[in-house]
Amino acid sequence: MKIKGDDKMIQIAPSMLSADFSNLREDIRTIEEGGADLLHIDVMDGHFVPNLTFGAPVVKALRPHTKLPFDVHLMVENPGDYVEEYAKIGVEYFTFHWEAVPHAHRLIQAIKATGMKAGVSLNPSTPVSLLEDIAEDLDLILIMSVNPGFGGQSFIHNAVKKVKQARELLDSVGNTKAVVEVDGGINLETAPLVREAGATLLVAGSAVFGAEDRAMMIARLRG
Repeated sequence: MKIKGDDKMIQIAPSMLSADFSNLREDIRTIEEGGADLLHIDVMDGHFVPNLTFGAPVVKALRPHTKLPFDVHLMVENPGDYVEEYAKIGVEYFTFHWEAVPHAHRLIQAIKATGMKAGVSLNPSTPVSLLEDIAEDLDLILIMSVNPGFGGQSFIHNAVKKVKQARELLDSVGNTKAVVEVDGGINLETAPLVREAGATLLVAGSAVFGAEDRAMMIARLRG
């Protein structure tokens, strides 16, 4: 399934961080049938962020159970160490944190060489302007609208401005197909704000998995 940034299609990626860890297969089935576009998987190492979540073995085990593209967000130190492993699993997007690497351009090229799409994530306090030199090479910019590490946090409203800045930066270098993604505190109140600012991929955790009707929630978040 292709992700499009230039025609402003809004896509929804439910976050597995809010799923029932004892029942992942069933939760994935319900969101796939409910119209989800991707599966957002947060990989945390307990070092770059204080929490621990999924690792490559779990991601690999999930791959046969869904046709949804995997949107893997690595909140880890030394993300370059994992490129080949996730490429073999069959990941669509490999997104690393700008704050975790000294040579972002080199890592972007390594990711793309495997056939995966390269994304860069920015913590709430990291300015979009730091991406100017690599904007034309990116497939995705992920704006964190909460501090990374845990699900269920409140939305940081400065993220709306950063979404707009990210979209403008990508467009200014002719990279109109690149996606602006937002992760953190996305619900029926905040989704319209980031959509209007230029986000085309919305990560939603508790809003989707906590809904009685997940299909309806996905449709409403899409707008």
